Amino acid sequence: MTPQIQTDPRSNLIGSAWMIAAMALFAIEDALLKGASANLPIWQVLLLFGTGGSMIFACVTTLRGGRLFHPDVLSRPMKIRVFFEILGRMFYLLAIALTPLSSATVILQATPLVVVASAALFFGETVGWRRWSAIAIGLVGVVIIIRPTGDSFTMLSLLAVFGMLGFAGRDLASRAAPATLGADVLGFYGFLSVVVAGIAYRFYEGAPMVALTGSTGAYIATAVVIGTIAYASLMKAMRTGEVSAVTPFRYSRLLFGIGLGVFLFKEQLDQTMWIGSALIVASGLYILWRGRKA
Repeated sequence: MTPQIQTDPRSNLIGSAWMIAAMALFAIEDALLKGASANLPIWQVLLLFGTGGSMIFACVTTLRGGRLFHPDVLSRPMKIRVFFEILGRMFYLLAIALTPLSSATVILQATPLVVVASAALFFGETVGWRRWSAIAIGLVGVVIIIRPTGDSFTMLSLLAVFGMLGFAGRDLASRAAPATLGADVLGFYGFLSVVVAGIAYRFYEGAPMVALTGSTGAYIATAVVIGTIAYASLMKAMRTGEVSAVTPFRYSRLLFGIGLGVFLFKEQLDQTMWIGSALIVASGLYILWRGRKA
């Protein structure tokens, strides 16, 4: 049964507050995982984070009487979703571990642009020339941030881009996922995909397992708890108020991510970063506005 969405102004305000809370928590999760990756191999961070999150969602699904092993889990859209979840999680964690948190967060904000473009190409959704132009401008913002012709460009600069593309593919596959699978089940398999990503990256990284210290263990455990609360807050936001009123507040993650990068990791922001960020956010907001108008 589809939950009824309230669309009065008060519900829009509450939904927006839930969205801002979710984005703040996701940014904190990123910062904690970046901190943990300073002392642990990337594959171990993925493995521990995915295991903790999947266990929480498994418990929640079971307590609510849901089925973790529904036959629709093996459907083609779910297999595609898991594949892109693995790519997105692995590359984005690599990005926040090996590159500035602020730049990785900004590039992640281009995900809606890629989703809209891909929905037009693969799902036949109508996207007019104005939104195509906005998508192009937003992607120019991504290029400005990674500076492919600059002296500071390395292949590490593309990690966040690959992570963003993975998350965009996951979001598109989620649109085609069977309606029989609830948000908790999708959350379970999302975090289980992180476990698979950790195991797969173990063979590439080749680093041995490191014993957990108190502080590193606390980083991981806190990231798991905050990540699941952030996911629940996001679901609450999308079910409270109008989607068109709530969704623009996704971009608040940019402010939180940049703020944590500057204050916790002493990252520096230059004019190029601000220009690229402005293009990405402005393009995303314009696409949302045009979609609502259409």
